[in-house]
Amino acid sequence: MDFETLSESEWDRVQQVWDLLDAEDLDEAREALDRLLAKRPGHPDLRIVDAALLLEEGEPAAALEALKGAERSADPAVFFHLRGLAEHDLLRFEDSLRDGERALAVRPDMPEAHDLVSRVLEHLGHWKQADEHAENAHALDPERYPLPLEMSDEEFDRCVEKSIRELPARVRKELDEIPVIVEALPERTLLADDEPPLAPDLLGLFVGRHLMERSHADLPGAPGSIHLFRRNLLRMCHTVEELQREIRITVQHEVGHLLGLDEDDLERWGLA
Repeated sequence: MDFETLSESEWDRVQQVWDLLDAEDLDEAREALDRLLAKRPGHPDLRIVDAALLLEEGEPAAALEALKGAERSADPAVFFHLRGLAEHDLLRFEDSLRDGERALAVRPDMPEAHDLVSRVLEHLGHWKQADEHAENAHALDPERYPLPLEMSDEEFDRCVEKSIRELPARVRKELDEIPVIVEALPERTLLADDEPPLAPDLLGLFVGRHLMERSHADLPGAPGSIHLFRRNLLRMCHTVEELQREIRITVQHEVGHLLGLDEDDLERWGLA
């Protein structure tokens, strides 16, 4: 199906939607986009914005669906990048890498595509290439894509130990029988255990049955474990102080899940 090019005023309204997305005003962005889609249903350039918004709304499968028919949008690099992002969130790392590389073939100076490719390559175990793309993203847009914090595995482990010692007593008490395990990244199979799958950039996860699910009839066994994902934490944090704080927050949050608390409970307990 052929679509007429968007008018200048329509492009202005598209830009307003992007601005609302940048401001993280997702409700306003959705309302503004829906008004455009009502007049131009299925337009490739509006499908692009719809996919970007759906990704921010945590709907990667719907974003992939929205991108069907967007191949003829005005900016193919954005199309490939968004499709790669959706595939990344759905754990389709090999497909995501191909689309990230397609985006860079169209626009080699696209920092967000370098960032995507870097994160995908980490999950595929290509650490050196991942670092190169992270450096490219940083060189192109240092404010938006700071380099991951550099730290050896031993230094990171010491940072975890220090952070745990600084946790409130009520949280440390729950860790007496719950090991805290540091891994480079979450395994794809672990992320795929949930539906929809958990985010690949997850910082931490409690694995096991929470206390509210257990009974006296349960056979003795491992009580579960809290996993911290080193590469994701180092990518998110830019100073040692930030890292220690994020480790404390993540462990507290996962202890909350051990106790069977929902998100509202976590807020009340100060564990969110």
